Amino acid sequence: MLTLGLFYILFALTAVGALTLMILRIGAMIGDCPVSAARARAVSITVATGFAAIGTGGVVMIGAVLPFMAKAPFAALMLALGFAALCLGLGFTHAMGTLRAALLPPVRTTAASGQR
Repeated sequence: MLTLGLFYILFALTAVGALTLMILRIGAMIGDCPVSAARARAVSITVATGFAAIGTGGVVMIGAVLPFMAKAPFAALMLALGFAALCLGLGFTHAMGTLRAALLPPVRTTAASGQR
């Protein structure tokens, strides 16, 4: 069971690292635009850091359930990896939405009328 637990931690944390690097690379590509370069880099680092922290916490929480399925260790590993992949994928999608929303140009309103 210990070996399968270590495999789970290795694979799941590798997925967290790979997705975090993808967020940083997407932010760097968006940062090539001269209009939003500084803001894109700052936002991508912030979003990637938050994703890595929450993703690692989720991986650890899912891994904490593995000992409860000691009678079927391979099934426990597959279930844990599948659930971790699902959660990390949803988190990555949310991180990309946050990155995109933070980089939208600000909406300008007139002070007197409050209209755009």
